[in-house]
Amino acid sequence: MGWSIPWVSSFNSDFNYDFHVTIDASKGSDEYNYRKTSELGKSWEGWSGEMPGISVFLRRDEEIYHTYSAYARGLEQLVGTLLYLDLTPFGRQEFWEAPEGRANAKAGSWWRRHYQYI
Repeated sequence: MGWSIPWVSSFNSDFNYDFHVTIDASKGSDEYNYRKTSELGKSWEGWSGEMPGISVFLRRDEEIYHTYSAYARGLEQLVGTLLYLDLTPFGRQEFWEAPEGRANAKAGSWWRRHYQYI
């Protein structure tokens, strides 16, 4: 996108286990957002893999500071479209909020990258 800000992905790395954004029971990781998946409710049963999360760091000389982290709904401010959908009568039409028969897909399954709509 032409940005000069250094963005780094932690996909498929140990970092995601350390910050509890990868659910993988085979590796003993059963937490998301510092909570056991069993505490997150029935809708989380069977979920595994990389989950949404963001962390921000500041590097000053050789020191690195962790300044911010957000997970799940805490990331919504980064996706402006969701804020508009929340204003509509049926919201995002996710399975827990839509009228019966309207939505039957996993949360967020309707999201696409901008080039995928073409």
